[in-house]
Amino acid sequence: MNVTEIITKLVFQLAVIIFSVRIFGKISVKMGIPSVIGELIAGIVIGPYVLGGIGFIGFPDGLFPLNSAELAVSTELYAFSQIASIILLFASGIETDLSLFLRYSLSGGIIGFGGVAVSFILGDLCAMFLLNTNFFDLRCLFLGIMSTATSVGITARILSDKKKMDTPEGVTILAAAVFDDVLGIVLLAVIMGIASAVTSGVGLNGLQICLIAVKVFGIWLVFTFLCILFSKKIAKFVKLFGGTFDFSIAALGFAFLLAGFFEKQGLAMIIGAYTTGLALSGTEIAPVIQERIHGLYKFFVPIFFAVMGMSVDVAQLFHVNVLVFGGIYSFACIVSKVLGCGIPALTLGFNLKGAFRIGSGMVPRGEVALIIAGIGLNSGIINQSLFGVVILMTLITTVFAPPVLNFSLKIKGSGVKKDVKVSEFQIFEWDFYNANLTLLIIDMFIRDLRKEKFYVQIMNINDGISQARKGNIALSVKIEGTKIVVKTSADNIPFVKNKIFEVVKKMEKSVIPLNTLKEKDLQNKILS
Repeated sequence: MNVTEIITKLVFQLAVIIFSVRIFGKISVKMGIPSVIGELIAGIVIGPYVLGGIGFIGFPDGLFPLNSAELAVSTELYAFSQIASIILLFASGIETDLSLFLRYSLSGGIIGFGGVAVSFILGDLCAMFLLNTNFFDLRCLFLGIMSTATSVGITARILSDKKKMDTPEGVTILAAAVFDDVLGIVLLAVIMGIASAVTSGVGLNGLQICLIAVKVFGIWLVFTFLCILFSKKIAKFVKLFGGTFDFSIAALGFAFLLAGFFEKQGLAMIIGAYTTGLALSGTEIAPVIQERIHGLYKFFVPIFFAVMGMSVDVAQLFHVNVLVFGGIYSFACIVSKVLGCGIPALTLGFNLKGAFRIGSGMVPRGEVALIIAGIGLNSGIINQSLFGVVILMTLITTVFAPPVLNFSLKIKGSGVKKDVKVSEFQIFEWDFYNANLTLLIIDMFIRDLRKEKFYVQIMNINDGISQARKGNIALSVKIEGTKIVVKTSADNIPFVKNKIFEVVKKMEKSVIPLNTLKEKDLQNKILS
C-alpha cells in the first residue's frame, strides 16, 4: 500500500470515527451515562473485532482491519490517539487549581491520599490473588495504579445538578479529587520507571524497585518544581508567539516537548503533558489556553477513546474468566474508594452519611484509567484479557457511581458530626445572547475571583463547571449556551451580582460596547 492509499484510508477512518463517537456519545448522555462511555463503545462496535474487519467495496479487509495482536489499529491511527492523550492530560493539568492542591484543605489531602493508597493496595492484592503471583509483578502494579483514578467530572456534574457543590461533602470531594489526580500521576511515573527497567532485562528485587521508585519520583518532582518555579517565564515565552490562539498552541507545543522528554526517560508521555498543564494552571494565560484548545480537545480526545475501544477483543471481554476477574476487580475498586476515602472522613468531622457520600463520590473511573490501560497494553505489560478487565471495571464504576451518589445525597440529614450552617442554594442566570461574549465575561469573572484570592477549580473542560471558594463564600459557575449560570447561597448573591456588574462595566469601557446585547437594560436587571 503506497502513501496516498494509506492517507486516504486514514481520512475515511477519521470520518467514520468522528460521526460514530458523536452519535454514541449523544445516546449515552441521553441515557444518563457520561459521553466517554459512548465513545468507548463506539470504538468497540466499529473496531477490528466487530464491524471494522468486515470487507466491502474499496476495502476488502474492512475499514479497520486488525493490524496485529500487539496493536489492533494501524500505526498512523494509533499515533492520532497518542496525540489525543497528550492533549487530554495537558487539559487535565491546566484544569487543576495548583493553589487548591497546595493549600486548600487538610481534609481533602488526607482523604485523597487515603483513596489512592487503599485502592492501589487493594487493586494490586486483588490481581496478585487472581493471577497467583507476587505483589511486585508488573501486571499487579499496573492494575493497582489503574484502580486509583477518579473521574471528577462525573461527580462534579451530579453535585452541581443536586445543588450540593457548597456542602461540606461536596467541597471535600472536589478538593480530594485534585490530590487524587496528582498522586495517581506520580504513582504512574514510578510504575513506568519500574516497567522500563524490567523491559531492559534488569532483574529486580524489592530494594532495587525502591531505588527505581525514588529515582523516577525524583525526576518527576524536580521537573514539576522547575516548571512551576519558571511557569511565569514559560507563559511569557509562549506569549511571544502572538495572539491568544498562537500562544495557546505554543503552550501545547511545550507540553509535547516535555511529553517526549519524559518518554525518553522511561516515563509515560502523559506525565510530561500533565506536568506542563499543572505548571501553567497558576498563570494568567491558563483560562485563555483552556478556551482556545477546546476545539482541539473536542476533535482529538473522542478519537482516543474510540481507539481504546477498538483495542478491546470482544471475544476476550465476554470470556468467563475475564467477566469473573473483572467483576471481582471492579468490586475491589468500588470498595477501596468507599473505604479509603470514607474512613479518613470519619476522623475529620464527618458522620457515616457524610463519609458514604464522599466515598461514593470518588468511585467513578474514567479517562486516566483508560490511558494507563492503553499504555500497559501497547507496552506488553498487560494482555488482551487484563485489558478487557480494566475496560469492564471502567464501565462498571462509571455506570455504578452516579446512582449510588444520587442515593447518598437523597439520605436526609447532615453529613457532619457537628452541624454547620449551610445556606440554601439559589440559581441566577444572565443571558448575553452571544457565545463569544459569554466566554469573555466568564473568563474575566474567574480572573477577578482569582485576583481576590478565591480558589477556582475548573472541574472539566467538557462540562464548563467551575467551583470557587474563599472563606465562607462558595459558588459554582457554569456556561449553558449563551447563559452564565451561578449557584450560590442567598448570603452571597449581592457579592456575585456586584462582580458580574463590575465585569460588564469593564467590558463596556475597554472591550465590547454593551449595545451588542439585545437587552438594553441588562445592567438594571443585574442590580435589581
